[in-house]
Amino acid sequence: MVEISLFGGGSFFKSVSSGLGTEHVSGGAVGIRVTENFWKYISLEQGFTYSANNLRMPLATAPNTVAFGNRIYQWNLNPVFHFTPRGSKIRPYLTVGVSAMNFNPTDTAEGLARMPDNVARYNSGGLSDTLHPALNYGGGVKWHLTDHFGLRFDLRGTYSRNPTYGLPDVQGPIGGLYIPRGDKLWGVMPTVGLNWYLGKKYVPPPPAPPPAAQALAALNGGTLSAGTGTLCQGRPITIRSSGVSDPAGRQITYKWRVNGQPMGGDSPELQFTPDRAGAYSIELDVSAPNTDGMAVRTAKANTLSINVQEYRAPTIAGVSAVPSQLNYGDTARLSATGTGSACSTITFKWTATEGTISNDTSANASFDSKTVRFEQGGKIQAKTITVRGTVTDDRGATATGQAEVKVDYIPAAIRFSDLIFSKGSARVNNCAKRILLEEAAAKAADPDYEIVLVGHYDQDEVARGNRPTTLDMQRVLNAYAVLTAGSGTCGSVDPSRIKVDWVGAEQTSNFQPGICGTSARPATDERRGSAVSTADQNRRVEVWLVPKGTKMPAAFKSAKTLDPRLIKRAGCPR
Repeated sequence: MVEISLFGGGSFFKSVSSGLGTEHVSGGAVGIRVTENFWKYISLEQGFTYSANNLRMPLATAPNTVAFGNRIYQWNLNPVFHFTPRGSKIRPYLTVGVSAMNFNPTDTAEGLARMPDNVARYNSGGLSDTLHPALNYGGGVKWHLTDHFGLRFDLRGTYSRNPTYGLPDVQGPIGGLYIPRGDKLWGVMPTVGLNWYLGKKYVPPPPAPPPAAQALAALNGGTLSAGTGTLCQGRPITIRSSGVSDPAGRQITYKWRVNGQPMGGDSPELQFTPDRAGAYSIELDVSAPNTDGMAVRTAKANTLSINVQEYRAPTIAGVSAVPSQLNYGDTARLSATGTGSACSTITFKWTATEGTISNDTSANASFDSKTVRFEQGGKIQAKTITVRGTVTDDRGATATGQAEVKVDYIPAAIRFSDLIFSKGSARVNNCAKRILLEEAAAKAADPDYEIVLVGHYDQDEVARGNRPTTLDMQRVLNAYAVLTAGSGTCGSVDPSRIKVDWVGAEQTSNFQPGICGTSARPATDERRGSAVSTADQNRRVEVWLVPKGTKMPAAFKSAKTLDPRLIKRAGCPR
């Protein structure tokens, strides 16, 4: 614990260059160091050194040299930093610390310096000792020879102010000795010494002895857990052990069993994938080496029972579309019931052979028929669309169901502008002919359409007396002739595709007067008496293009037959 070191060696100083060039003569040194080994690598050391280093300096007025006896007393306080722990056989070290250095001329030197002749000649009457703080640093090595004795080799440097020894610090008027203040003094001291160790020898603690065989029972087997969540067939399950410990610090070996069968490796965790549903029993044995090095079973963890849920592929049922028959442009509600299992999650997806499905990832979706494609024209058509609902689970298994939706396409009737007649006249003017030939006849090329003509007259055209007017029929007849006469300026529409009706002064349908000279229809030259305006809108013939088999316009009461003689007589109206 404590070292006492007696040492000896040399004491050497570097010459001082300023002033007269004072020089401490190399000499011997002896001393004692006491070291307390408080810590494993660091010690605290106190030391005292006595060295004989006489002082020599030249004179200012002659080439002679003056010298006097000088002794240096040095007290040190240092921490010591070792490279090996306390108790090691060889202990290299480094140190740095503080010192107090007393530079002390001998009594003989002081007596000579104060002699009157020397005072007059050298100005040496003030010669006395000088105390300076200093820094010491160095290193060495300690070598244990026995438990209580050893050798120590040390190399120590010193750094301090240069002592003036009470002499003047500048040259006086009579010359003599002087030493400038503020110069630095460097020294080095190699020493060798004998160490005496007090206290018990430091011995590292021996390794713990192997545990006795009966200590094996102290091994703690811990507990088992399977985490949280549903345990499922076909999915990996991790069983974890916790609390397994051995106070003796031995290496632990793990052995797992599932339903009595060995499984897994030497690990505190077991991962296995059950291939069936049902109950499983998990056991863990832990063991550690006993004193003879053989592994023996020392503890068993608590048995863990788990219940594995069955995995079932998804199913889908109740796939339906309501209504299952709809008109083009309408929508139907789609619904289905998908079923998975506790070991899976399912998602929905709807598809259709045509049309659009909104909210297609929900069990309840909507089918829109607006994008179903039909042939253009007046043909009544129908399509059967298949919608499919599919459920998919997170393992990739799927189930699909389907339903059918019938979409009926009934083309709408086309209404042209009304043919307007002048009062009391049944003549088809030029504007009306343009409507019949350029608009209605052109559209009538589609054989799935029928042309429907409905004639009207106005209240002010009713004949006086009991004689009825036939202007409504005459107007229909002339319009019919313009479409079918096939000669002159008339068209060649198949008469069988034209249906006619006349309803007198009844005006149930709205008005769409076809008058030339508007932004929609350029003006034409009309014969005198054939020009019309909106004031004549009740004197009209409605012109429709109606798909075969569909509902007739509201103004159409029943189909009437035209007298062939009247048709022949009408010819192609001019």
